[in-house]
Amino acid sequence: MSIPRIPLHDGTSVPQLGFGVFQVPPEHTEETVSTAFEVGYRHIDTAQMYQNEAGVGAAIKRSGIARDELYVTTKLNNNNHRPDDVRRSFAESLQRLQLDRVDLFLIHWPLPTRYDGDFVSTWKAMAGLVEEGALTSVGVSNFEPDHLQRLVDETGVVPVVNQIEVHPFFGNEAARAASLEHGAKVEAWAPIAKGKVVDDPVVNEVAQEVGRTPSQVTLRWHVQRGDIVFPKSMRRERMEENFAIFDFELTDDQLHRISSLDRGAEGRTGPDPKTFDYVPD
Repeated sequence: MSIPRIPLHDGTSVPQLGFGVFQVPPEHTEETVSTAFEVGYRHIDTAQMYQNEAGVGAAIKRSGIARDELYVTTKLNNNNHRPDDVRRSFAESLQRLQLDRVDLFLIHWPLPTRYDGDFVSTWKAMAGLVEEGALTSVGVSNFEPDHLQRLVDETGVVPVVNQIEVHPFFGNEAARAASLEHGAKVEAWAPIAKGKVVDDPVVNEVAQEVGRTPSQVTLRWHVQRGDIVFPKSMRRERMEENFAIFDFELTDDQLHRISSLDRGAEGRTGPDPKTFDYVPD
């Protein structure tokens, strides 16, 4: 099955469906990602914080898949925001991934209450990596509208993507709209609300109407809204289920019914980027 690619404003493009490795144990990452490759995934989303970049790199090397057929994203850990640490840690990520180039590197969290609130210097260092040639595209994750505006105002460099929490119970529409207005595409993390969509009556009703699973119709909802998704599973059958979302469509009414499940901030499953300040030792 062919996965659509989403064009980014820097002239590159990203597969709309990827495979996430958040909370995949390091010792199981190589095997899990290898299975995802067998299913057909070619877009892998990891992070320094996940501590499983080495497993991703091992799976890539083992796969024999041509490098230009893969799209690899990793993210800057919260303790590496200082410019020198950006460059050092990125070099370490390349080594763990066994790559000479990463397709996309994201600031994982803005951390506005840390580093004297200076995520702009971090962003400048990230953008510098693109100029040096080992990084193709640069983006952000969990950035709120005011964080995005500050980056654009102070550097003129717009992230190619903003990876934020988005699912039917938390549309995160303000951050989503701000991203799109600046020209940054939206990547949705926790796209099935950490599995909670499976028990929702409305999602189940739509799933019955189209003869699909609740997870499939939720992922299809994301795709038809134009967002990029990378569900995570360690089970092959679930990987295959999540991969099979491009051979059916939801009607406008079905999309609206799913969107109507938005609970605002109460639907959030993860930390609030305005206050999240975790920095590992």
